[in-house]
Amino acid sequence: MFASGADLQSINPLLTVHPLARQVQRYLLFTTLVQYDSALTVQPYLARSWTWSEQGHALTLRIFQGLRWHDGVPTTSRDAAWTLNAARNPETGYPRLSDLASLSAVAAPDDSTLVLRFTEPQSRIPDVLTDLAILPAHLLDTVPPPSLRGAAFNEQPVGNGPFRFVTHEANRRWVFRADSSFPPALGGAPRLERFVVAVVDEPTTKLAALASGELDFAGIQPAHAEFVKRDPDLAVLTYPLLFTYGIVFNTRKPPFDDPAVRRALSFALDRRQIVDGYIYGFGTPAFGPVVPGLPGYVAPAETAMSLDSARALLAGRSIGFELLTVGSGEAALEQMIQAQLARAGFQVRIRQMELTAFLDRVNSRHPEFEAAVLGTAGDLGLGYLTTLGALAGVEVPADRARAQRMFQQMIPVAFLYHARGVQGMNRRVENVRMDLRGELAEVTRWKVRD
Repeated sequence: MFASGADLQSINPLLTVHPLARQVQRYLLFTTLVQYDSALTVQPYLARSWTWSEQGHALTLRIFQGLRWHDGVPTTSRDAAWTLNAARNPETGYPRLSDLASLSAVAAPDDSTLVLRFTEPQSRIPDVLTDLAILPAHLLDTVPPPSLRGAAFNEQPVGNGPFRFVTHEANRRWVFRADSSFPPALGGAPRLERFVVAVVDEPTTKLAALASGELDFAGIQPAHAEFVKRDPDLAVLTYPLLFTYGIVFNTRKPPFDDPAVRRALSFALDRRQIVDGYIYGFGTPAFGPVVPGLPGYVAPAETAMSLDSARALLAGRSIGFELLTVGSGEAALEQMIQAQLARAGFQVRIRQMELTAFLDRVNSRHPEFEAAVLGTAGDLGLGYLTTLGALAGVEVPADRARAQRMFQQMIPVAFLYHARGVQGMNRRVENVRMDLRGELAEVTRWKVRD
């Protein structure tokens, strides 16, 4: 069993922002056109080969023949074309719509050929093709894009990946079983018989279930790492993440429509104290949205904590606001932020919410928040910068270097830290590797010791 702090939001990849749900989609239930290896090099998957036009305006992919949806219908290039066209339709609400802005046309001239045309020359395979799992057109092409969020498919999904959907009990668990017929050319059948996502939101409950053997994997609080290490049946895995925490401001309304207030709040934050005291060093202070070392990274100027600068910007004002966060526990991070900001003149009211309700409030289409603590899953194409900007109510330049400079200048988000993954694991599960691709990138290789 693999613990998740909240339900998976949606199993439909056109609709999901939940990081673990996206991994379940692309590594278990469905397939993507291409995928990254551990060195973050693009490798064939559903698309077995591809060619570019000389100018880089057209990409022709050859789709694997021999893969069936779990209801027996063959997977073809028409499924990929339908999925991409649905993602390009603004009425669908695909979270990475901006990553498809240069995709001008999608065609499936036959069952094994997919042709993508772009308005601008492409230098490489778009990152979004490693992330967007392909959906069965024969089950969804009659659903209007605005209605996809309520489609019956989302409750009873039919995939074509290495695991089959078995059941979903809302806010309790998702169950998948291995597909013994998954083609060897695509990796073959998983070595696990079943994979269960168990919804456990309380950290102490999660830790107890891990220690008792009820859970095999659980994301643990850094403070609990030493406790887990002392158990001979358990191990602690720590690994790099494309995941950055920050306070997202709603710049459309007071008080954070005022750049001076946003800048004052950023000055009031002691990021090093948060990294050392809250995540016990399992991360690094963040001053921008991109994890250092990624392709396209622009180093931001570090903003040292300065209460004098914060107070000067506030000019004697006392700023009160509601800080939204996900959870139901003690909210240690939020309380630390509350205490730090109080010294500068901010009066913070913490409001904890269940994930779905939180996402509804922070949604860029109908924003109903002042500020929110948010963890943002990144991608190698940096497309998430546009999504993050939309949540805050600012337009993000298409050029990724300019986008990073905009975040530094306008401060629509006060970044806190770049996280590292910390998972407690039962040693009975072998061949486990977790890296920048996510916790489940190599789940088909995991096995339970005999």
